Amino acid sequence: MENIGQFLPMILIFVVAYFFMIRPQMKRQKDEKKFGEELSKGDKVVTRSGMYGKVVELNDKDNSCVLETMAGKIKFDRSAISLEMSKKLAKPSAIEKK
Repeated sequence: MENIGQFLPMILIFVVAYFFMIRPQMKRQKDEKKFGEELSKGDKVVTRSGMYGKVVELNDKDNSCVLETMAGKIKFDRSAISLEMSKKLAKPSAIEKK
């Protein structure tokens, strides 16, 4: 019994680390993968580097997409598209509602 009491703080640290660090990261990765698979032509997206564009073409062979931007058409890997920024872009802002 005394040996379990010595390891209890370490066990609690691992449990807390799992629920506050590991589990949310796994959920975020799952959401990003689902977002990449659900991309479709015409979606307005933002890349992780900050480039805005509209999806013109999707290629499942090499997991890429072509975005139409103000500078022309550019090919990106689907993993380069930001889930959070694209969701913000899709939401109508308070200014547009007026």
